[in-house]
Amino acid sequence: MAISSNVMQPTDVDPYEFIAHVENPTRRADAERMVEIMREVTGEEPVMWGPSIIGFGTYHYVYASGREGDAPAAGFSPRKANLVVYLLNNFTDQHPEKLAELGPHKTSKACLYLTKLEKVDEDILRFLIKDSYEGIKAQYPDT
Repeated sequence: MAISSNVMQPTDVDPYEFIAHVENPTRRADAERMVEIMREVTGEEPVMWGPSIIGFGTYHYVYASGREGDAPAAGFSPRKANLVVYLLNNFTDQHPEKLAELGPHKTSKACLYLTKLEKVDEDILRFLIKDSYEGIKAQYPDT
């Protein structure tokens, strides 16, 4: 029997309405631009996942433990402290040279934290998003 405890689910909330309510004007403008970038890179329309993640496309995962669920194939969240871009496909190990040229950022295993979108190289950001998105779609081709 499959175990499903994925609390992150797509919602009916309009992503544009969500962005319109982001208090910080810089973060709101960055979120508007990220929607444009991710739509262009993925060819997908934005969907709200949970209360604060804007996702593009989906994939279905099943872990060896039996846990399974759906997640956005690409996504971001305009958090208070940072614009958080969710990247998979081991992006920090795969592209250290690109990250070195990106501009001011921080990373964690699957997150890229940006303080201001205007301070990063958009071509490199697009590359990282595309690589992550295509990697997920190749790993999970039936979703």
